[in-house]
Amino acid sequence: MELKHTIKNSKQPSAIDTQHGIAYALLKFSLPLILSGILQQLYNWADAFIVGNIEGELALAAIGSTTTVINFYLTAITGFTLGLSILFGQKYGSGQFKDIPHILSTFCIFLGAVFLFFAAAAIFLAYPLLRLLHTTPETLPLAGSYLQIVLAGIPYLAVYNVYSAALRGIGDSRTPFLAVLFSSAINVVMDILFVAFFRWGVQGAASATAISQGAMTVFLIVYATRKHTLLCFQLHWYPLNLSLLRQGVRFGLPPMIQSSISACGSLILQNFMNGFGTQTVAAITTAYRIDTIVLLPIINLGSGISTFTAQSYGAGEAKKAKKTLFVGLILMAAVSLLLTGLVIPTGGRLIALFGASEEAVGIGQNFFQRIACFYIIYGLATAVRGYLEGLGDMVYSSAAGILSLLFRITTSYGLVSLFGNMIIAYAEGFSWGVLLLLYLLRLPFRRSSKKAKPPTLHTP
Repeated sequence: MELKHTIKNSKQPSAIDTQHGIAYALLKFSLPLILSGILQQLYNWADAFIVGNIEGELALAAIGSTTTVINFYLTAITGFTLGLSILFGQKYGSGQFKDIPHILSTFCIFLGAVFLFFAAAAIFLAYPLLRLLHTTPETLPLAGSYLQIVLAGIPYLAVYNVYSAALRGIGDSRTPFLAVLFSSAINVVMDILFVAFFRWGVQGAASATAISQGAMTVFLIVYATRKHTLLCFQLHWYPLNLSLLRQGVRFGLPPMIQSSISACGSLILQNFMNGFGTQTVAAITTAYRIDTIVLLPIINLGSGISTFTAQSYGAGEAKKAKKTLFVGLILMAAVSLLLTGLVIPTGGRLIALFGASEEAVGIGQNFFQRIACFYIIYGLATAVRGYLEGLGDMVYSSAAGILSLLFRITTSYGLVSLFGNMIIAYAEGFSWGVLLLLYLLRLPFRRSSKKAKPPTLHTP
């Protein structure tokens, strides 16, 4: 789907301005994002499923032990490009189309170089970092080799996410889905070939992931530039536009900092979880793989809310932005309750598919029975967050996320004697409640209007 820029002074409102029209547009925009997220998670699912059933629970726990380190990079990249997608959306909504290719080229170069450096550093420090996280001795060799190979694909993901942010900003959620579909097919085939046939173990699974990430990036750039002339890469004698670099950093840095701090917090929580033993680690990390996919409808519906709000804000359409929030809250409540009803009875069975032991399956089932009850809170918080970020309120949103994380860490250590290993679920659920409260407190103080600029007609 591609959202066309609407002339603000048109006498008749378009269908997308009605509540039913906004609901339809949100769902249509979010569906490819949800499917993209599911396919992206299949990278990890394929690794875990194939390795767990062929190599055993030790290899499964080794891959799970690398999750927080890898997520540190992924969340930093996606956090920054989340801010960029808001900037792209506002530029598109206000008709400032000439800035979009310059933002794109500036941040492909900038983020690609930055994450190339940090990925290289992490490859060199992989084993010391895993020891710092108290990775169990029996899983350390496998976890270290898996981590080093997967990190080689991080620079590709940085460039991919910049292009994906630009596409979301102009309303195209279908093209990233096609790129992920292409990449997922490559990943699954290589997983089967490298692990099941060549028996390369976790190294084979990691190699399949890194290669497929590079293929995904190349596919997205080629396809997107052919479909949208607006997204053609701009290289000049001075490739970094400093003015647009500052704007992008202003939008992208707060969520990146918040995401990075959250990833650091996840490292602390991973260390906390490791203290419960290998079976709990295998159970909860596998449960989080499933939970990550389960929450994709909520997360990507929130992304749709932020994109629609950003475009409306850029066009000076305050009423449409508020309608987007209202409709988004209703959709979020319905989706969250549906997911809760689906996950509680099936969570343990899904964990069993990964070759986990009976005790690990029981731990995972208990985890789902608790965390799923908080999905409604997470959904509402995500809707309000999408609205605030679409208005450009990145600093407050990021600060709220950091405060919520601190509450989660404090609760985990403070109440572990009361809830045992299930504090992992309760602490996260309680932190979602804090997040929702902080976002709701912000709403009365955040205006959703700006001085409208005359639209520039353009069809990318």
